[in-house]
Parts: sequence; structure tokens; C-alpha cells
Amino acid sequence: MAPRLQLEKAAWRWAESVRPEDVGLEHIEAAYRVRLEPCVRGVCRRNCKGNPNCLVGIGEHIWLGEIDENTFHNIDDPNFERRKKNTFVGLTNLGATCYVNTFVQVWFLNMEFRQALYIPSQLLLVEGDGLRQYEPQSICEQLQYLFALLQNSNRRYIDPSGFIKALGLDTGQQQDAQEFSKLLMSLLEDTLSKQINPDVKNIIQKQFCGQYAYVTICSQCSRESKLISKFYELELNIQGHKQLTDCISEFLKEEKLEGDNRYFCENCQSKQNATRRIRLLNLPPTLNLQLMRFVFDRQTGHKKKLNTYIGFSETLDMNPYVDRADGRFVYELSAVLIHRGVSAYSGHYIAHVKDQQSGEWYKFNDEEIERMEGKKLQLGIEEDLAEQSKTPARKPKCAKGIHCSRNAYMLVYKLKSSRTDAVTFEVPAFLQKLVELDNCKFEEWCVEMSEMRRESVDKGKAKHEEVKELYQRLPAGAAYEFVPLEWLQKWLDESTPTKPMDNSKCLCFHGKLHPDKICTMKRISQGAADVLYDRYGGGPRLTGKADSLCKDCVVERCRVLRLKNQLNEDHKTISNLVKVTAESGEGFWVGKGSLRRWRQLAKEQLDQQEEELDQSSGDIDEVAPKTDDAFEEKRENDSELGFNEDILCEHGELCICESERKVITDEAWAKLKEYFPIAPEFRHDQESCSQCKVLEMEGEKHEALHKMMANKQKTALSNLFQDKNRPTGVNWPQETTELYVVSQFFVEEWRKFLRRPTKCSPVLSLGNSILLCPHGGLMFTFPNMTKEDSRLSLILPEEWEVIRKLFNVDHTVKITRTLVTAEDSTITTSYVSEPELCPECREGLLCQQQRDMREYTQATIYVHKVVDNKKVMKEAAPELNVSSSEPEDEKDDPRPEGETDPDFNQANGGAKRQKVSGHSYTSHQRQGIRRSTRHRKVRGEKALLVSANQTLKELKIQIMHAFSVAPFDQNLSLEGKVLNDDAATLGELGIIPESVIVLKADEPLAEYASMDDVMQGKWGGSFRLLSLGTWPGPFPLLCVEYLGLYYILYANLNAHLREH
Repeated sequence: MAPRLQLEKAAWRWAESVRPEDVGLEHIEAAYRVRLEPCVRGVCRRNCKGNPNCLVGIGEHIWLGEIDENTFHNIDDPNFERRKKNTFVGLTNLGATCYVNTFVQVWFLNMEFRQALYIPSQLLLVEGDGLRQYEPQSICEQLQYLFALLQNSNRRYIDPSGFIKALGLDTGQQQDAQEFSKLLMSLLEDTLSKQINPDVKNIIQKQFCGQYAYVTICSQCSRESKLISKFYELELNIQGHKQLTDCISEFLKEEKLEGDNRYFCENCQSKQNATRRIRLLNLPPTLNLQLMRFVFDRQTGHKKKLNTYIGFSETLDMNPYVDRADGRFVYELSAVLIHRGVSAYSGHYIAHVKDQQSGEWYKFNDEEIERMEGKKLQLGIEEDLAEQSKTPARKPKCAKGIHCSRNAYMLVYKLKSSRTDAVTFEVPAFLQKLVELDNCKFEEWCVEMSEMRRESVDKGKAKHEEVKELYQRLPAGAAYEFVPLEWLQKWLDESTPTKPMDNSKCLCFHGKLHPDKICTMKRISQGAADVLYDRYGGGPRLTGKADSLCKDCVVERCRVLRLKNQLNEDHKTISNLVKVTAESGEGFWVGKGSLRRWRQLAKEQLDQQEEELDQSSGDIDEVAPKTDDAFEEKRENDSELGFNEDILCEHGELCICESERKVITDEAWAKLKEYFPIAPEFRHDQESCSQCKVLEMEGEKHEALHKMMANKQKTALSNLFQDKNRPTGVNWPQETTELYVVSQFFVEEWRKFLRRPTKCSPVLSLGNSILLCPHGGLMFTFPNMTKEDSRLSLILPEEWEVIRKLFNVDHTVKITRTLVTAEDSTITTSYVSEPELCPECREGLLCQQQRDMREYTQATIYVHKVVDNKKVMKEAAPELNVSSSEPEDEKDDPRPEGETDPDFNQANGGAKRQKVSGHSYTSHQRQGIRRSTRHRKVRGEKALLVSANQTLKELKIQIMHAFSVAPFDQNLSLEGKVLNDDAATLGELGIIPESVIVLKADEPLAEYASMDDVMQGKWGGSFRLLSLGTWPGPFPLLCVEYLGLYYILYANLNAHLREH
């Protein structure tokens, strides 16, 4: 069958020659692909989604032949979980508890230990209902119950959760297996030592405990000192050894105590050379040998595993190693504990254990238990499964009875004489009751699973007969219906239950089958559809009649396809038509912008309509039909205007600007109307919006009024507007003793209006309330008002009178100057404010300002680099801080004639001494230049974004990236103060936003003699010499560490700097 895209094109090929109004039934059936040939099984390998008549490859193949009953269910046979006869029981791995499982299996197969562990439960027997209420709690009780389950459970494997929980182990974290062995042995000994029965009380000591002595012999007097100690396992170093006997010999090797390690001899009463060794005094029946594979690596600071091959024999004669041995210490290998993996922190633990009664070897791997063939230990598989290292060690050849392993970490040997043949003992009745209760639960579970399997088989057989019957009736004839392909596939899928058929997702806005959803539908016979709907329900039904195939969607898709095909041809036609001048009495208004981009708009609209047709399927009850109003509402939400919407005013009528539109002929408009049927339509004689005309007239009146208002205010307050002859603290007008205060914000907004009266709103009121505190007191002192960064302006009395007439003033703020002559004829000036200063609120304002200056984030500071040792001070270089006070959006505007930049006005007047008395304030101000607070960058200066909590060290690194000057070459200063505390924060150093930091870079080093200054700390900071060598090239280098960074310094005049 042809590919899906080819079927799609073939289904709509008729639209090229058929007009939308001529669409008939044959065209609708072609669009819905009703007449396509069905596929034949064996010829079509997979389902053709483009052909609704293809019923091949939808999942029918698993039902049409003979089917095994096991395929009707996904439930395993519960008998697989049943323990087989004469086999051992496994233990579930709860996540990372394989190391616990190995030890439990080793101890379980120790008959003497298991028999002794059962004895304490005999003392706890309770008659009657006490048996039913008992639950194991302690570690010993949980181990007893676990052993009972391992012995008599019907399960193939059991869950050791109770035992793990009693130990308090984390099931997701793997512990050190060797440490766990010691810990559990100690816990069991402590628990069992409280029993009365001596066979139980001393079982740990009898089975696992041996004795050795630390023997020290003085080389001077030959005095022998012994320290006897007991052990439960021998820890043998394997590093550098190949055989187990070599490890034992090293463990017992004599050690010389000389030099600083000399031994204090009590007989000689002085430190003497001596020898020390370990002597084995007595060995237990069960000898545990720990091979120290997990050792501490001093280079990495972590444990590592030694993957060294160690050879060990099945028979171990320990008599040569035991002091005064009588020949009875001959052992045979009983268990080998294996660790798979190369890391000490991960891997998997398994155990090879020998059954004492049968003499056969078993491999215990959590739930899985495998019996070794021929009653022989086989370790080759474990060695092959271990991860290979980069340089794998070569496995040595082993003689008969010798085994080699690089993964064995513990060996268990038992005395030959201690083996008990045919040891049989029953589980105590107390524990057997718990085992039988667990076996009953297991049998109930097996019955339940078997019943579920039987029910699944019965349902599968019934489904098999149903599918075989109905599938033959699916091919459609004259009477047919459409059903979803997804539903048919789920109906044929045995793993999912069949739900009612839901066709709502396949409907168009008209409640019928959407033509674009035909790829997801299949056409079946009406008889088969009746059976499926009767058995499973669902709907709505999509019959092959006219009420299920949507003619409206087919016609709309036909129209869209035809328009897309005609778009290129119509573009040429319309381009020629719009050039024709419309005759009198005809024509339509069209926006010039719409004419320029109509082709793009048409293509976007057609693509959008086609996409909406594709996405218009859904529940007919939830989706409303698409209307012109809905389309217009969507268009209003778009950021780009639709066709001819650029000549709409805000009232939805024809705009009044005729320069943005033109008249085109009726023929051109008719062509455009085919692509934009809902575009705004205005005939050539259409009147413009009457509301816009009224607003235009009112706007002209307002602009004229604003211009007249601006000219009047500019004339009345010309000096304030042009910032001429402004009073200051050192330039107080002689003819007045009073000045008034307004906020600089008011003055700036007022000047904006005067410069652009037609674009800015007029200023109608003067709000001085922002200068006052909640108590009505003034928040600023007179010295603060006259500072260069003050946001206040001083107003002359005659200007104040004009301001009061032109604006609504809420509060009057006045400063009065008084000249006071002292006894020594010294004249001082006193300034009194009205209203008076509020000291409390003023103090709070200052604290808040200081806090804000010290707690900034991402603020801008400036770094100015000094060249040729020239010092740059704030007073000596005022250009560092001067800038235009003009707002950014006004810098390009021409100034009125006579207007100058106020930031460069210099005040004249003598310096006067001032003092404060009561509510009067005196100030002393020297003559200077009034500058704006906005900073203007100059050459050699860069802006950096910093935060108050940033350290000076971090700032130096920023400066290094900005100026390519190493931190130890930077000499920083702020207003003459040297900054050298690298650990101090910028807030602690007094660096605030807009600060200018002066950077002076040290000269590069020219010879090696100057390197001494570096190491002596002449540059400041902490240095560390790393290496001195030769770079591949002509220049020698020095590598130093400074401020946590590494630098390579070339000892040449260029002083190259590279950061690593």
C-alpha cells in the first residue's frame, strides 16, 4: 500500500478541479477514503493507517491460530515459589543485605550452633493461648525464627525483614561485612550468656573462641612477658602473599622492638631491645579466617579492595602454628565467603557452604541456591564474573585440593573430629507453630494465585472465540461504520481490559467525523459494529450515512486548498489591479500596510485555518462551533493586526488619517475578499469616525492651551526654567533674607512640560509633603539642602509668589537668614527653617540612608586606572563626577536660546563661618563647583557591578578581568584611603554605590632580583611559590599562588599574565 502522505494527497486531489459549491457525495467519500481497496493478510505486513479499510496488523495475529493457555495470563505458577524436596531455603535481598544473608546461611549450616540456638526457646514455652500471641522481638529470637523457617518452610525463599529490623540495619546501605561479623558475634554472645543452660550459655565460646598470647622477650635478661587474649577470628594480611599459610606465618612472625620502640623491662627497670610475637594457645572447633581484602588507602583517604589471588587448601593443618600442639588441630574447609566487585564500597556477596551431613557444596546467592556437582567446591564462575581491572592478575595454577581466589574475604574451617554425622534434631514446637502458620499463609496464597490463573484462562478462551468470530465479520460492505483504530487494538490486546468505545475525540465542530481523523479510524461492517456496541457500549456511533460524514469540513478544506494553490497567481493579479485608479462611484478603502503584506497575511491565515481544521476534533458537548465573532476575538488577542485592521480607529470605525489608506477597485476588493471574508469593509464614500474627529478637534485645542500655558510660565519663571542666577548657600541674594524650598522632582517635571507642552502633561500642583515627617517637621537641614547631591531647590520670594498663583501648594517650606555680629566683630550667619527640623525623624532618615548604602546588591561602582603615577583626587579632577543633569530622554533635544547646563554653573561668594544655636542652624561651606550626582565615565575608567557583602579579594578578581592587572599588582584607594584588607567586605570599607576607586598598577618585574620582593609580601596578601622552570620559549617563568588563584609570571618586560 502507498505511504500515508501519498494517500493523503490522493484523497484531496479532486479539490484542484472542483469548486467548493460543487462538492458532492463522491468527493466526500474520496476525502474519507471510503473506496480504497482493503489490504490482504500475508501481503500487507503492517497496518496502513492511511487506509481505513486495512484491518491487517492491528493485533489479530495472536488470536487467529491455536493458542497456548499460558498466554491467557501473566501470573506465574505459584508452584515455582514452592520449596523442592531435599533443598535449602534462600533469603530475600532487601536492597543491600546480601552480606547478612551469607553469614546467616553459614551459621545455619553449623549444626552445633543451630542446635544450641534452639534450646533457649524450650525455656519460653507457654501452654494454651500464649503460643498464639508470641512474636519474636530480640535479635536472638529473630535468628531462632529465621533458622526454623530455613529448616521447615515450604517457601523457596523467605523474607529476613524481622531479623534485619532487629539489628537496626539500613537495607539500602551496604555495611562492612567483616565488621558486621564481629558485631553480630558479640551481640549473640552477650544475649546467650544470660541463659541458664551451660550448653547454650557458652556456645559462642565453645564453637568460635580461641586463645593467643602476645609474648614479649627482653633481649637483655630474657624475661618473658605474656598477655593472653581470646579471639573469634584471625585477621590475616594478604598483601604481598600468595598462599594462606604465608599469611598465617606473617601473622605469627616475630617483631623486633628497637630504638624508639624499645620495651620497658620490669626486671631490668629500663628500656631494652626486645622481640614480640603472637603464640596460638588454643583453637576453636570452627576457625574463622578473615582475609583483609579491604584496607585503608592513605593516598586517597578511602578503603580499597585488594584483588590479590590467595591459594588455600581444603585441609588445613594448624598444629605447626599452635604452641604445644597435640596433633588434633587439623581442619577441613567448611565455607568460603565471596565478594564480587573491585570496590570496597559496592559489590555483591555470596557464600559457598559445605553441608556437614551430605558433604556436598552449595552456592548461596540470596534467593537462588545451587548445588555443586561432584561434591566439589567450584569458584571459577565467581572469579570470571568479577570486574576486570586495567591490569588483571594472572590466575595461578592450583594443585589438587588447592583453590585460588581473588574475591574470597573469609574462610571457615572446622575440626575434622568436630564433624557430627547424621545429626538430626527437630525444630522446637514453639517455633514450629510459627513456621506452620507461615506455611498456611503460603498455601492460601498458592490457592489464590491458582484460582486467578484459572479465571484468566477461562476469560482468554472466551475472548479467543469472540475474536475469531468477529474478525471475520469486520470487513465493511455497503452498510458500514467507523470505529477508532486504538480501540480495536486494545480490544485485541489480551493484557488490557476492553473499555466502552469513545468516538468523541474524532468529531469535528459540527458533531460529525472529522476528515483529518480518518487515519485513526477503521471502517467495519455495521453488523460487526452492532455486536461490539452491544457488548462494550460507547458512542456516538459513526455510520456511513450522510449524517456522519461532514460535508461542511470537506467544503472548507477544499476552499483552503484551492486558495493556497491560487495564491501565487492571485498575487500577480491583485498587484496589477491595485495600480488601476478606481472610477468615480466605486472602490473600497484599504490600508496601505495591509496591501504591502496581504500575501503574507493570507498564507498565515490559510495555514492557521488548516491547522484549526486538524485540531478541531473534540467532545461536541464541550467545543462550541467556530464563528466569525470567535475568529475576530482571537485576532484581537494577536499582537499583529489582521488585513485592513490598520485603518480601524479605537472605536472600530474608519480612521481619520487618509495618508494611511487608499481606494482600490471593486474587482481588486472582490479578489482580496476571497482570502479575507471577515476583513473590515469601507466603501470609498464612507465617512471617517465622528468621535475621532471630535477628539482631534479637542486635542488641538488642548495642545494650543498647553502651549499658551507653557509660554506664560516660562516667561514668569524664566530664571528657574533656565537655571540662571540660582541662590545657593554661598550665593545668598543680598536683597532678601528669605528663601523658599521645593523638591527638585517638581522642578524637573515642570521643565519637561515647558520643553514639550504637546507631549507632556502640565504640572498643576506642588507637593512639599515629601519634605516633611509625619509630625509635620522638616526632614532636611540647611547644610544638607545646599549639598551638590541635594534633591531640593531654593526659590526666590518673587518666584514663590508666582508659583503660589500658578500651582496648588500644599505646604510652605521657608529658610530665613540672620546675620549675627559677635563681640569680636566676627559676623556669623544663622539659618532658621519653617517648619522646624524634627530631630528624631531626621536621625531615623540618616540611619536608614546609611543602612541602604551598606546593604546594596548589584550596584554600580567605578574603577579609574591611573597612568604614569598621576594621582587622581576628587577635588583635583571634578570631571570624574560631573555629568549632565538632563534626563536620558531629553539629551538630544535642543535647548531654548540662552539656556545653559546648570551642572557647570559656578557659584561666587565668600566663605562664611556659621554656627547653630537652639533651632537655628549654622553652616560653613567653602566655595566649590556644583555637580550632579549622576556619574559620567571618563577614559581609563570602567563600571563594575558589586554587592556590599562582597570582599575586597573578590573585587580585585573582577578588576583583574576588567583591566588585565593581577590582584597583587593592584593598589586601590578610595578618596585617598588605601584599600588593602582583602577579607573585608565592600560595605565595611565604606564603598557605596557610585563610588570611584582609583587603581594604580605596579610596574612589571624586569629581573629575578625583584622576585624576592614578591615572596617577602611587598605586594600585600599571601603568596606561595609553586614552581620555577622554563616555559617552552625564550622566557623563564615563576608560578605563584595568590588569593586562591594560580599565575604564571614571565620575567621579561612584557610581564605576561596567564591564569590557570
